[in-house]
Amino acid sequence: MAASAQILTPTKLSAAVSKPAAQVGEEIELIVNARIDDKWHLYATDFDPDLGPTVFAFTFPKSTAYEVVGKPKSVGATKHFDKVFNGDVTYFEKTGQIRQRIRVLQPGPLTIQASVEYQSCTDVDGRCIPGDEKLSFGPIEVTGKAAAPAKTSKPTSAVNLGSDSAAVASTAPEATPAAAPTALTQADSTASTTAASDATTHGAGAEGSATASAATVAPAVASATAATAADGGSLWSFGVLAFLSGLAALITPCVFPMVPMTVSFFTGGADSRSRGILKALVYGLSIILIYTIIGVVVARLLGEDGPNFMATHWLPNLIFFVVFVVFGLSFLGLFEITLPHAIVNKADAQADKGGWLGVFFMAFTLVLVSFSCTGPIVATVLGLAARGQTIMPVVGMFGFSLAFALPFTLFAIFPSWLKSLPRSGGWLNTVKVVLGFIELMLALKFLSMADLAYHWNLLNRDVYLVLWIVLSALLGLYLLGKFKLSHDSDLPHVSVGRLLMAVLAFSFMVYLVPGLFGAPLPLLAGYLPPQSSRDFTLAGSEAMPVAAANTLCEAPRHAEYLELPHGLQGYFDLEQAKRCARQQHKPIFIDFTGHACVNCRKMEATVWSDPQVLKRLRDDYVVVALYVDDKTELPKNEWYTSKRDNQEKTTLGKQNADLQVVRYGVNAQPYYVLLDPDNASSQPLITPVAYEPNIAEFVKFLDAGLARYHQQTTPVASR
Repeated sequence: MAASAQILTPTKLSAAVSKPAAQVGEEIELIVNARIDDKWHLYATDFDPDLGPTVFAFTFPKSTAYEVVGKPKSVGATKHFDKVFNGDVTYFEKTGQIRQRIRVLQPGPLTIQASVEYQSCTDVDGRCIPGDEKLSFGPIEVTGKAAAPAKTSKPTSAVNLGSDSAAVASTAPEATPAAAPTALTQADSTASTTAASDATTHGAGAEGSATASAATVAPAVASATAATAADGGSLWSFGVLAFLSGLAALITPCVFPMVPMTVSFFTGGADSRSRGILKALVYGLSIILIYTIIGVVVARLLGEDGPNFMATHWLPNLIFFVVFVVFGLSFLGLFEITLPHAIVNKADAQADKGGWLGVFFMAFTLVLVSFSCTGPIVATVLGLAARGQTIMPVVGMFGFSLAFALPFTLFAIFPSWLKSLPRSGGWLNTVKVVLGFIELMLALKFLSMADLAYHWNLLNRDVYLVLWIVLSALLGLYLLGKFKLSHDSDLPHVSVGRLLMAVLAFSFMVYLVPGLFGAPLPLLAGYLPPQSSRDFTLAGSEAMPVAAANTLCEAPRHAEYLELPHGLQGYFDLEQAKRCARQQHKPIFIDFTGHACVNCRKMEATVWSDPQVLKRLRDDYVVVALYVDDKTELPKNEWYTSKRDNQEKTTLGKQNADLQVVRYGVNAQPYYVLLDPDNASSQPLITPVAYEPNIAEFVKFLDAGLARYHQQTTPVASR
């Protein structure tokens, strides 16, 4: 697919203010209105900035005339689970609006200048366009006496409020109260706040069956909940997974024996059957209420900025790591975690008083008594929920408690079902041990998040995989009865259920092993540390020819945080690539790409990985990947002001994007250019291509470029 040279501007922005006049100390809103071309969407502000797409973000210059309050808000954005990035993203279609609150501090006319970064993409052909422009808000007539900035407010100097991890230093001059109004057209402050229409969304014994059930539910809950909640999964999906975790909690030693005991209380005694059923319903609703209140409390404690803090800061991640390890060791039988007896006894005394309040305290007593078994699971749900939306703890606790309360109510209504329950026994402790191994595996995720964010280099990909492999192997051996823990009963034989779960544990272990050889392990791609964090390789003789066929001339700049896929060696700086290409007498393969480019990843996974393509890239070209959305700030002596938009280009991504637009007249990625390093005009050897999923066509593109290069460089006399 040939790529025509054109500058695309699918998103047009305009600036406005919520009111033209304000008193000193009063808050007003800066409004950005967006008009978006058909079949395009603009990413909004309120999703994880590390997920992939560029979050809409502001950068304000230092100023004593105003201060920024809170973070930008997207009005009417659509939320969608993106399978490529394995998480929720928010975006606008057709129209969109983003608002940022400020507090004015000095009297006089005030015009606020701000830089914004954003990204527009289309699902039609996978193109993405990075945006970077300056907006002017005002003028605003401020009256009253000058006020000092609030102590709790964050400074506005060089803060990218859309993404803590992508802050860009601003060198813009300080805004003054007397700043002149800009010539930019201002949108009406009452502009529509509605966004686009919704996008279209993309036969064993008692021991064997119960163990298989618990071990089947628990790994699914553990891994899927982690991927869903920690990476921003949908509320509906997270609620379902929390429900499954509630079912897993039912078949633990602290809870399972309580089911027939509790049901007999409601079905026996002097109460009529209808009254007993009603009490059972109240009992179940009380359990739901208690756990949901816990979720509400957690949500309130987190506050508006809590989820982002929980997901990115080292302290909560380390706390969750320790909590998960402690609970995991408790499940394995190292010690027992119980609540103080005084609390349990007081709740039990209230339950003995009878009546409807007594039913509630019976439910409360169950929650307390079962804490040693349900606590780790509840902590898992809350810990993972705390990394998503603020509402997720409430949804998680509701889903968990609904599953937890359901059997008590149903068995009270249909007491004959109790006969189908397996008897209590040693299999219940087996369930706890299986959950303990899963808790320990989950704990590594939290340590990994802190490790990656702060570059501690404690838990790279290889160490992570080794620990998971060992834990999976130990779980498989345990299920086969090769060793016992302190609370285990004798195992005269291995049931079919345990055998099948052991097969799953060993299969998971075997799946992980190729990761030590460099395999990408796509099913766990969002959960493992990146391949760039690998510390060692077990790859053998096959790796040597690759390196020999793809030798670099000099150490590539930016290689400490950027890498090429499939073991390719190359550069991330065009001038370096040119020097090496001249030395090796090869053409250059330029890959204009981006961290948040969906089709770039698809091309690398499905086209670049083909042996025909990979061989040509390794042997025939010097490869250079130019990331247009990378936030790395370059040394000051490399900054320049673009003649295209008169803006200073200070980061690696901005300079690469400017190069693509100025030289090739295109601003969408992926975009592939084949270049003769000796061509002073930097004209492509042949017409560049964009997204081309057809492997045969991409091979033709590479071959045609190579043939053209040899034609241009071969001496005329020898033709």
